[in-house]
Amino acid sequence: MKKGLFLLLALAAFGMKGTSQSIIDAEETKDPNLYYNKMDFQSGKKAMPYPAVRESDRVWEKVVWRQIDMNEKFNQFFYFPTETNSNTQGRINLVNTIVAALERGDIEVYEDADMTIVMDQQKALESLMGLNEKDTTTGIDEFDEDIIEKVRYKEPFDAASAKVFQIKEYWYIDKQDTRQKVRITGLMFKYRKNVIRGGQAEESDFESFWVPMDHMSVRNTLYNAQAYDENNDVAISSYDDIFIQRRFDSYIIRESNTYNRSLADYLTGEDAVYESQQIEDDIFNMESDMWEF
Repeated sequence: MKKGLFLLLALAAFGMKGTSQSIIDAEETKDPNLYYNKMDFQSGKKAMPYPAVRESDRVWEKVVWRQIDMNEKFNQFFYFPTETNSNTQGRINLVNTIVAALERGDIEVYEDADMTIVMDQQKALESLMGLNEKDTTTGIDEFDEDIIEKVRYKEPFDAASAKVFQIKEYWYIDKQDTRQKVRITGLMFKYRKNVIRGGQAEESDFESFWVPMDHMSVRNTLYNAQAYDENNDVAISSYDDIFIQRRFDSYIIRESNTYNRSLADYLTGEDAVYESQQIEDDIFNMESDMWEF
């Protein structure tokens, strides 16, 4: 009995010694901002492909377009940080993530919401740039006065100007398990840039290209980009996780319909809000209504 108790105490002491030794002799991190060896989130991992869906298994389908407003506090993890090289702790916002992937040639984008016309990479990047002009001195006239001419120049894309996203998604019911499911297929963002109109520079709203959200190249890009959790800096979620888990606030602006129009084409104000919520309710009621006899 005494021998067993002595052995148990000896093992416990050895374990404590080993633990304390491992803490004291912990390897120093290369990053002075970290007190532990942090795994690189952008490790080149690949997202898990969506399960295959057979056309014959879809017994009901509805296409809707949603708007995600960055002014909503719940969505601001998509928006910040807008800068790319100033105390961002390795984070990059959604727009910069997409643009950087496009610059690297990792993804392709489309000109239309149906995503049938592939947009040239250079054309897509140049479409984000604004056009402005400034006065410049080109010489001196005969009266010793400066000759001033307006010179136009391109402005780089400002991610802070992109405050609205639109997504296109398909809601459907799979007869294999009689469950309602959703698949986000496209994303487009609205942004502001300077243009020259009537000889004057003015700021206007523009729509970007469409990003195919169900393509594996895009999903892998989003899967390797960390989304910020304001409640826990250690919580690791990717933008791909956010979209799959639908952790964003949005409202419907269009559904597939006979006239191929959006809600804004025939409704405004509270009427548009009510109709948007009605479409939302109809979609979620569809699954439960299948079980009524």
